Amino acid sequence: MSTFEKVTVVKKANVYANGSVTSRTILFADGSKKTLGIMLPGDYTFNTAEKEIMEILDGELEVLLPGNPGWKTFKGGESFEVPAGESFSLKIKKITDYCCSYMA
Repeated sequence: MSTFEKVTVVKKANVYANGSVTSRTILFADGSKKTLGIMLPGDYTFNTAEKEIMEILDGELEVLLPGNPGWKTFKGGESFEVPAGESFSLKIKKITDYCCSYMA
């Protein structure tokens, strides 16, 4: 799906890592939520409250997922899941455009 229809967009940006990671929250009529964002090159660690599915729209990154011994590379068109209540680390290799879906 390349577009979202009949949604509410939260105007205020989510800003992390001194502005190197930003996103906008998209709310759907069924109560679901996604964020659309950009990550600049760098190393980051995030924590999850809910299960997340991160879809890489463009770019390249390495991910260290909970319970996995090594880093895995993801590029545009690929996605990965992070369980709720976990942390995961990212090494952004080039500017990365992403969509994150939150699974309550």
